[in-house]
Amino acid sequence: MAEHTSSSITIEAAPADVMAVIADFDRYPEWSAEVKEADVLTKDDQGRAEQVRMVLDVGAIKDDYTLSYTWSGSQEVHWSLVKSTMLRSLDGSYRLTPLDGGRRTEVTYRLTVDVKVPLIGMIKRKAEKVIISRALDGLKKRVESGA
Repeated sequence: MAEHTSSSITIEAAPADVMAVIADFDRYPEWSAEVKEADVLTKDDQGRAEQVRMVLDVGAIKDDYTLSYTWSGSQEVHWSLVKSTMLRSLDGSYRLTPLDGGRRTEVTYRLTVDVKVPLIGMIKRKAEKVIISRALDGLKKRVESGA
């Protein structure tokens, strides 16, 4: 099984507010610098994204890919790669844990990336850490700004 990278951050907002930003894929390019485009291709019967096409630019990793999303209640979402030019896999999740009676949220982001071209494992882990760190920081700023 492939190794994964994970990290957590605390956001000063309720889990529902955090998940609303996570689920608003059309606005990802506004707060996630690596995501240049995001288009929802299909939705489930609850109106949540099922497949999303994204254009990613993270230095050594540049790609146009499609992800499939699975929603576990209102506090967790998982995704996996459907198709890509450069990536072999891109699997991850956001898990939201309410803190302080639901006034704050711990967000845990877990990610596994594998590329079709050979890369040293250390470089892949570094790319995962950069993606996670920037995504969590951007998510925190976006949610806490109230935008």
